[in-house]
Amino acid sequence: MKTSSTHQPPREIPLPPPLQPAVPDNRYIGFVAGIFSGVTKLFVGHPFDTIKVRLQTAPANQFRGPLDCFLQTTRKEGFRALYKGATPPLLGWMVMDSVQLGSLHNYRLLMKYYAFPDWEKLPPQGHAIAGIFAGWTVSFVAAPIEHVKARLQVQYDAATKAYTGPINCAVGIVRQAGIRGLYRGLFSTMVFRSYFFFLWGSYDILTHWAKENTSLSTAAINFWAGGLSAQIFWTLAYPSDVIKQTIMTDNVTNPRHKTWIDAARYVYNERGFKGFFRGFVPSSIRAFPANAAALAMFEMVMRTLA
Repeated sequence: MKTSSTHQPPREIPLPPPLQPAVPDNRYIGFVAGIFSGVTKLFVGHPFDTIKVRLQTAPANQFRGPLDCFLQTTRKEGFRALYKGATPPLLGWMVMDSVQLGSLHNYRLLMKYYAFPDWEKLPPQGHAIAGIFAGWTVSFVAAPIEHVKARLQVQYDAATKAYTGPINCAVGIVRQAGIRGLYRGLFSTMVFRSYFFFLWGSYDILTHWAKENTSLSTAAINFWAGGLSAQIFWTLAYPSDVIKQTIMTDNVTNPRHKTWIDAARYVYNERGFKGFFRGFVPSSIRAFPANAAALAMFEMVMRTLA
């Protein structure tokens, strides 16, 4: 009896998925989209920022509140004064938002593929942790830009005008205190931007909630989630911003605030607990439209380039 055996080809074993999926090929689009976000944020938010910085750093009796600061500024110096110091943040916000949002996009990818590989989508805590890392990363770009901006914003008239513009200000600081002087406030900048944990964590939560419970368009969801998460961020982070501005507008060659704690103690001793929220109203008013518009722009460009 002849038996025939059928030879079957070996069964193909599927290969495991690659460690680096195709998505990271788009790792550069966040940097591009961040540029558009930065330009949008500056034109919407800078006037509010000028009022905020002046209220944070002016003597207690100079302004009665944000409206008085706005009226005095525009009456004495013209409407363009609200955009004092806008040149460095115009370029600066383009660079800062490019670095911040570009690095955020990449930190999200790293968190998804290495910290939360079994999750279908990156959870809110992943977005929050990525936000901290993005905040620390951009601080090395933001610190000198915000230092120059703050010093220009507190120049009220000829008597207080020590610098003719952003380049002159940066050069003057370097001549007086070296590169370290330009980076004075780096630690306070990193402390302030650590609160990005709450910004990006809440942004993800609000975005998913709106998608599941409303009929809003994607752009509208981005706008409202961006504005509301910015309000959460500024409410929690504002005291650290007051300390940061206090350090950055201190004397260049002989600062009286040697450490972050010294500056915090000065704010408290000078104005009490309320001092940590001085200028909060214009900052809060600015936070929603500036960040809502900026994040809506960022997400729109991201969708276009993806």
